[in-house]
Amino acid sequence: PATAPQDSYPRLPMEDLNKKYYKISEVAEIIGLPASTLRFWENKFTIIKPKRNDKGIRFYTPADIDKLRMVAYLVKEKGLRLEAAEEQIRHNHSNVSRRARAVERLRAIRATLVELLAAANARPGNTPQA
Repeated sequence: PATAPQDSYPRLPMEDLNKKYYKISEVAEIIGLPASTLRFWENKFTIIKPKRNDKGIRFYTPADIDKLRMVAYLVKEKGLRLEAAEEQIRHNHSNVSRRARAVERLRAIRATLVELLAAANARPGNTPQA
């Protein structure tokens, strides 16, 4: 399976999404993927349909962002092709969502532990730990 760079996504936990709508640049930052990838996925996945205003600007809901996170998990982490990822989401939505959230939480925990280790090693008199 393909693996994503360790810090590629997600940047912001789902619990921290407190707005009703997000622009594509915000979603790209939240997910940790380029806006061009999000636009591409929008054309490939029927489940991703952000709202658009009169000027064509995309507005994503937290539910849209959750779907994008599931796609990112399946494509970037599990190495599925786009068609297979959409099929998984359609037929096994709750399991995919649960797994994607678990990976998200584990990444956040890992980031916190890395920060704590770096802070502990930066204190005077401490020897670096591996």
